[in-house]
Amino acid sequence: MLVNRRFPPRLMWIYASRIFGFSAIWATAVFALFAGAGLEFLRVPFLPIATIGTAVAFYVGFKNNSAYDRFWEGRKIWGGVVNSSRTWANFVVSYVLPSDTSEAAHAVRRELIYRHIAWINAVRLQLRRTSRFFDKPARTTAKRLRDHADHMRNDWDKELAPFLSDEELAQVSAMANPATHLLTRQGAQLAGLYGAQRLDLFHQIELMNVIEELYTLQGKAERIKHTPFPRQYAEYSRLFTRVFVFLVPFGFLDVFADHVGDVDTLLGTVTVIIPMILSSAMVSWVFITMEGVGDSSEDPFERSMNDVPMNALCRTIEIDLRQMLGETELPDREQPIDGLLY
Repeated sequence: MLVNRRFPPRLMWIYASRIFGFSAIWATAVFALFAGAGLEFLRVPFLPIATIGTAVAFYVGFKNNSAYDRFWEGRKIWGGVVNSSRTWANFVVSYVLPSDTSEAAHAVRRELIYRHIAWINAVRLQLRRTSRFFDKPARTTAKRLRDHADHMRNDWDKELAPFLSDEELAQVSAMANPATHLLTRQGAQLAGLYGAQRLDLFHQIELMNVIEELYTLQGKAERIKHTPFPRQYAEYSRLFTRVFVFLVPFGFLDVFADHVGDVDTLLGTVTVIIPMILSSAMVSWVFITMEGVGDSSEDPFERSMNDVPMNALCRTIEIDLRQMLGETELPDREQPIDGLLY
């Protein structure tokens, strides 16, 4: 997720220059065909094209709002994970053998909390197991993924091994949905503690309610991950935008056509074609950028610049929960890399 107040100028220039370049070439070609080849029929009244542009703007705005809703829902889900994680640790410390200061009692509480830290990381890794950014990524995206590979923390064994025994890690990793089975193991351990009369029924129910909430949050995140943004909205938005950008130079011919007679001189040509090219390129840049903003926001659990910062959230949870256990040797908080928080 971008955390800088302003969008990186370098990235803005990369995207804008490409759009400006293609738009300028297309506008120049249309002008050359009209003024040089005498194709008068290329002059299209600007009003119909402006009307199309208004309709496209409304449609793209609807798509962008829907895409942002998906991102914001993903962020709210992980906000719920943060809150429920703190509640879980608080209940474990307060309910599970609270008056027993022995090493054995501390080990039980530690196991329950560490397994939960393994769960949040398992959910994170499962949500990022597949990504549309891995399928022929853009050059800038591929470079970012390479440069930031060490900061993404995507090694399954390395991320979960500190919180689980070797045997439990092997058993859970063999499951189709490891995160689900980690919560199942939490419930089984609570049942064992209740059966051994080391946890009363009321406290067991309270802790199981937290596990139920964690299941709900995981399911919500999986729903977003496995339900693509409706392609009819995404593809038609892209198609309408490209059609409009294709038509823009024809409309601007109508605006600048009255001055075409001035192109007998080099200065006359410049005074006509430059404003037309700049106008076409600017309008094209605005619409293509608006369409791209929605496209980059529709999948909040990928590894894009607009991703929900799950690494940072997991690390925050880990620090909070281990401090509740009384630990002092803690990892550092995640820091932005080139303005990006993963």
